[in-house]
Amino acid sequence: MVNLEWYRTFKAIYQNGTLTKAAQELLLSQPNVSVQLAALESYIGHALFIRLPRKMVPTDYAKQLYTQVVESIDNLERVEAEFKKTILNKNTTIKLGSPAEFFSIYLAKNVSQLKSYLIVEYGLASELIDKLVSKELDVAIITQRNATHEFLTYEPLLTESFNIVCSPEFDSSEFDSLVESADLEQIEKWLQAQQWYAYNSNLVLVRRFWRENFKKRPLLKLQAAIPDNNAILEAVANSNGLAVSSDLIAGRALDNGTVRVLWKGFQPATNELYIAHDKTKIEPKLLDEIRNFVNLGLQSFRDR
Repeated sequence: MVNLEWYRTFKAIYQNGTLTKAAQELLLSQPNVSVQLAALESYIGHALFIRLPRKMVPTDYAKQLYTQVVESIDNLERVEAEFKKTILNKNTTIKLGSPAEFFSIYLAKNVSQLKSYLIVEYGLASELIDKLVSKELDVAIITQRNATHEFLTYEPLLTESFNIVCSPEFDSSEFDSLVESADLEQIEKWLQAQQWYAYNSNLVLVRRFWRENFKKRPLLKLQAAIPDNNAILEAVANSNGLAVSSDLIAGRALDNGTVRVLWKGFQPATNELYIAHDKTKIEPKLLDEIRNFVNLGLQSFRDR
């Protein structure tokens, strides 16, 4: 079977005119160049060069062969050069886990400023922690800590606050009066009579708000369970339904007047947001890059 390197050697000899110069171009010894040329001539059954003392003169067959193969060899060499360039200049990769809404609202706009190649995976905190443990992720933005995995580091990013939100057109006059009177029993009864939207039937955010203000679990009429916080806000904005959302996730909708805060509660319900990583597995420069990337995205929220 023909060796493609024989054709590369043939091309170098044809263009340089001597074995010595061809060997220098190919970074081979002159005897190796001679061996490859002889192997190609033996394979095709024709002499390709007339060997003079200081020059290799191509035969007519060599001229025909050169015309047929030179373009293909040039293309292969170009592909090889580009591939080597890509490998040498290949950016590092960061595998980042994040809640979908958080990434789309705060981080997506600055992706082009990263030097590294970014791979994003969405998921809930428990799912992202599992992927950190299994090394499927380098860093994750999460809303809870897991003490089981002692090797994970949790760096506080910010504290989000939870509020009950409603449509700007929602008539809250009756509820506002109840809040003014600070009658917790009647406030809870009024809220229980409303329609609600939540991330899932477990009512995680609602339970946290309820626990802080009513010291019990909520008993609510759930209109829909929607696993997308932005979609929940859209549903609230176009109905008389209510939802519990954080000032972090609802920030843009609140600023745009798409939804408004119905009640912040008498006792603040808050949650810490973390950058989680295994400090023994991630390079410090990559961790710094993702820290800067996340903090840049959060600047607009912190400036509110």
